[in-house]
Amino acid sequence: MTDGFRKSSYSNDGGNCVEVREHTTGADVRDTQNREAGHLSFNRTEWLAALAATLTT
Repeated sequence: MTDGFRKSSYSNDGGNCVEVREHTTGADVRDTQNREAGHLSFNRTEWLAALAATLTT
């Protein structure tokens, strides 16, 4: 059974990547290499701001 996380499409084979799980109220993000450490949760406003910031850099 999947937990809903998916690896970033910008990830490389080096393992330097994050996984995201989007939901109606925002998103959760975790480190692919350190999944057991948990995840960061963002509400919808925070998540949209983070996406906008990464697209403009």
